[in-house]
This record gives sequence, structure tokens and C-alpha cells, in this order.
Amino acid sequence: MKLTHVPLRATVGAYILNSGLGKRSLEGESATGMHGMAAGAIPQLRQLDPARFARLLSRGEMALGAALLAPFVPSLLAGLGLAAFGAGLVKLYLSTPGMREPGSLKPTPQGIGLAKDVWLVGAGLTLVLDDLTHRRFRRA
Repeated sequence: MKLTHVPLRATVGAYILNSGLGKRSLEGESATGMHGMAAGAIPQLRQLDPARFARLLSRGEMALGAALLAPFVPSLLAGLGLAAFGAGLVKLYLSTPGMREPGSLKPTPQGIGLAKDVWLVGAGLTLVLDDLTHRRFRRA
């Protein structure tokens, strides 16, 4: 891991790890609401029980957060995971009714919480591109 990646990986990794830890005990209405919103964007998720979905999401966030924090995980892999996770949240934002103003990408007040997750895609792609370009220049 490059020293310049440490601030980005540490802050984003800690944030996502904390989010996953907070979802460990989701049950009932909280799990059902989160599952329903995700299933609205990705219909295949309807096959999962809401409590199972919440557990899997929690574990996935904890794994991604830990991967970002672990210095032995290459930035290329950590960045790909982060970009994919962020892309899923952006899909959720784009697919959920009421998150955007009609005919626009501009978020409604209810959509701001999801719209802001576009930064995760940018941070992940930054890690990937920096790692790939650093490798190319190192070989030359």
C-alpha cells in the first residue's frame, strides 16, 4: 500500500467497518425496511429473508472496511471492492422512487443520504487507477 493511500483507506475503511458493526443486530422492522429498499433496486434480493440480508450486508461491510484498513490488501483489490459497493448504493439511489427530483439526478431531501455515496465510487476508482498507473510507470 502506498503511503498516499493511507488517509483515504483509513477514513473510508473505518467508516464502512463501523457501519457494518452497527448492522450486526438489525432485526424486525429495521431489517425489513433495509431489505425492501435494496430489493426494490435489485429484485433478486427478494429471495433473501430480511434478517439474513441484514446479516450478509453487515458482514460484507465489515469485510470491506477491514480490507481497506489492512495494509497487506493491495489497493487495487480494496479499490475494486469499494467501487463495486459504492456502485450498488448509487444503483439503489437511482432505482428507489422518491430519492430524486422527477426527470433529474438531483436528490430530494430523502435522497441526499444515498446520493452522497457516489464518493465511494470515486474513492474506489481512485485507488484502482492510481495502483494501475503506478505499476505501469514502475515497469517503464
